Amino acid sequence: MKTIVSGMRPTGRLHLGHLHGALRNWIRLQADSGRCFFFIADWHVLTTKPEDTGAIGANSREMVIDWLAAGLDPERVIIFRQSAIKEHAELHLLLSMITPTPWLVRNPTVKEQARDLGLIQEEADEAQVMTLNYGLLGYPVLQSADVLIYKANGVPVGIDQAPHIELTREIARRFNNYYGEVFPEPQTLITEVPKIPGLDGRKMSKSFNNAVMLRDSAKEIDQKLSRMMTDPRRVRRNDAGDPNDCPAFNLHRIYCTPEEIDYVSKGCRSAGIGCLDCKKVMIKHVIADLEPIHQRRVELETKPQIVTDVLEHGNQQARAVAAETMSQVRQAVGLGG
Repeated sequence: MKTIVSGMRPTGRLHLGHLHGALRNWIRLQADSGRCFFFIADWHVLTTKPEDTGAIGANSREMVIDWLAAGLDPERVIIFRQSAIKEHAELHLLLSMITPTPWLVRNPTVKEQARDLGLIQEEADEAQVMTLNYGLLGYPVLQSADVLIYKANGVPVGIDQAPHIELTREIARRFNNYYGEVFPEPQTLITEVPKIPGLDGRKMSKSFNNAVMLRDSAKEIDQKLSRMMTDPRRVRRNDAGDPNDCPAFNLHRIYCTPEEIDYVSKGCRSAGIGCLDCKKVMIKHVIADLEPIHQRRVELETKPQIVTDVLEHGNQQARAVAAETMSQVRQAVGLGG
């Protein structure tokens, strides 16, 4: 039976980028896979903001509401909180004992995250990377523990996270060589993530205040996307543009029919239609797509016990599997008494 594992850092309510970048793929996997574990990666928040933890609890609940509203079914998948399963931490400790530091220093995703946070320079050398706190430098090992403790066969990730899964495979291989075959080597399931630009053309992010949230009403979606950045060459209505240089056109590619895409492409290049008219073609599809999620979210917000029950049940299920794995791990390592 194929086992799938993935998680998200609880940064609060989700937006269109999360929906297309991960959540829709999870929903597809819950129908196609044998067993899925999807978790709130709350310990991972501490790797980058250890001094700012006040919102973790509320953000976790908001995120789970979005998961359920979008279509994750707790009857078919296991939804749980990472920090509720202490076995993750125990396995992380043991895996850290066999993970060479250079494996972490060379990890490109760690470097990219540290650069985004302003912790290291763009062209940082290994000495600069070694100044990072251990939690950030070593979070791929914790991520490996998150995956291996459920003996995952596959981990759905974007291409930028692929190095982490390769590291997980290396750690699993080394553990098995040292102590005997305990862990399968999980496969990297590359998620084809469509580019979801924010309203200002940058990557969609709550921190940039440029996101269309899954909780937004039809009116809010229309207002936000109507002012979304387009091809900067179209300063005036009669200026021709190029759809390939228009951030909004990325949403057309996701949501519009081939006929609509052809219509707006020709209209943009010929200045036959204005940018707002062009965006209105796409906006109606985004509203139709998010409206059911919005409605389910409104309902879930009035029933907070549902999220509590989902997490309690998921924690119990995950804990049982993790405990069994750790029993095997301790025995293999020689810590079983």
